[in-house]
Amino acid sequence: MKENVFDVLMYLYDNYLTDDNEITTDEDSLKNILTHAGFGDIEVDKAFEWLESLTPKNKSIQTDMSMSTISHRIFNSQEMEKLSTDCRGMLAFLEQAKILDAQDRELVIDRVMALESGDIDLYQLKWVVLMVLLNQPGKEGAYAWMEEVVMDQQAAALH
Repeated sequence: MKENVFDVLMYLYDNYLTDDNEITTDEDSLKNILTHAGFGDIEVDKAFEWLESLTPKNKSIQTDMSMSTISHRIFNSQEMEKLSTDCRGMLAFLEQAKILDAQDRELVIDRVMALESGDIDLYQLKWVVLMVLLNQPGKEGAYAWMEEVVMDQQAAALH
């Protein structure tokens, strides 16, 4: 089965990571469940590494918090290759709408770049933003707003 890390993350989000479902299963049991669901060991391990990088304790992504609230993010060539103009525009919109702050934006970009897929489309970006916000304390309102955006898009696609 050709699944990628993003598919594993989507499965985990749908089944285990929402506010309604507290994870009561340990990591090894979850990994076992995922491999029995058809995901490869490598993708499962990479998905758990990806999720571990979302924890607030991770200080590898830091921004200068003294930055002006009005800043412009310059994307490097690798980021521009992976993130379409629509994706970069969405990040700017989310920051201007105060859904993401500069630190969250950098974490989203870092997590997008960590995905092994080639180009990231707008749908995937929105899911990454949702997963980042889910794991950031004090971002419940932004998470709820983003969840509605993602779920509305998903419902529209089904009709």
